[in-house]
Amino acid sequence: QVQLVESGGGLVQPGGSLRLSCAASGNIFSFNPINTMGWYRQAPGKERELVATITSVGSTNYAESMKGRFTISRDNAKNTVSLQMNSLKPEDTAVYYCKADLRFYNNYLWGQGTQVTVSS
Repeated sequence: QVQLVESGGGLVQPGGSLRLSCAASGNIFSFNPINTMGWYRQAPGKERELVATITSVGSTNYAESMKGRFTISRDNAKNTVSLQMNSLKPEDTAVYYCKADLRFYNNYLWGQGTQVTVSS
């Protein structure tokens, strides 16, 4: 089964931290490896927006509002990507989605998303 599965979401108080993880599995990655992985989020009534991306060689890109608070990392051998979120704010509340961009044919996959709620 080809899938991206996110985990680690939940309820956290303002100023707290969460670590999200995303694991890719399936035969497709043996034939078309993952290049860039990333995290995106979508809050109620808002468009989905980029949080951070990381390439297979470790180059990162962050949305401006996440710089200094969030850190993206990956394990190429395991095809996993993580997002360490610190100093969380209520406005960070959203569904967070994992995305994997494959090396060939402009293929990509989305995870189902995991809810992050920042509230007292």
